[in-house]
Amino acid sequence: MSRQRATAFVPGHVTAFFSAHPAARPAAAGSRGAGVTLTDGVTVRVSAGGETEAGDGGSGARTIDGESGTIGAVDDALAELGATGVDVAVETDLPIGAGFGVSGAATLGAALAANDLLDRGRSENELVRIAHEAEVARGTGLGDVVAQARGGVPIRVEPGAPGIGELDGLPATARVEYVTFGELSTEEVLGGDTTALSAAGEDALDRLRADPRLPTMMDAARAFAREADLLVPEVAAAIDAVGEAGGEAAMAMLGRTVFALGTGLSDAGYDPEVCRIDAAGARLTVDGQG
Repeated sequence: MSRQRATAFVPGHVTAFFSAHPAARPAAAGSRGAGVTLTDGVTVRVSAGGETEAGDGGSGARTIDGESGTIGAVDDALAELGATGVDVAVETDLPIGAGFGVSGAATLGAALAANDLLDRGRSENELVRIAHEAEVARGTGLGDVVAQARGGVPIRVEPGAPGIGELDGLPATARVEYVTFGELSTEEVLGGDTTALSAAGEDALDRLRADPRLPTMMDAARAFAREADLLVPEVAAAIDAVGEAGGEAAMAMLGRTVFALGTGLSDAGYDPEVCRIDAAGARLTVDGQG
């Protein structure tokens, strides 16, 4: 083996609204909805471990931001690729469990990097399917992986992995600001009754497809959060403050996070993290370059 490491970058993803669509086959399950991918994301470095060639040894080392830790969907995707013996280092400045799709990003990044390092010969769509299925099976996400693979402002028109689902998008770019107030369990929300949530998501998607512009997406997102009864007080207060300052903000699904376009949160007196809409989507990189 000529190289000892491969690296992938996967953008963060904030979902503005969604409807849940479970299915017996993980590849067919997923969500419809829309969101924004971010230049703040997840870097995954996959290194040659003791069993990388055979693929039948124990798991290699797993770290998250330098600390020992595992993500179940990452291990499942690597097992599908016969790459359990590789070492995986996940690095991100994004808060985990706060609505940025970190689990999906780590899983897709691990699949991309392992496929490259070990020359598994899988296509992009195959790797996205593997990561999507792993996320769905673990209950940690329904639509992040397919959105992160695309980049930009993805619209998930039909649920599911490539070849089953359908994607569109808004031809837009913007500065994005965000503030996080804590975690919100994706598993708990998706594991409960999602009937009202999905009805609100379908209404929001109809609005956006009739008028595919960023302000429409943000307005539909605010209505969705209210109708789905997902708003928490600190998020609602921040959204209202941005609106009073003349900006556009919404809640990130699923997390106690507010994201705004332009300088919305700054204008409202918050001290946000700042990035942009990511145009490229998930990709292999050279270390230190996105």
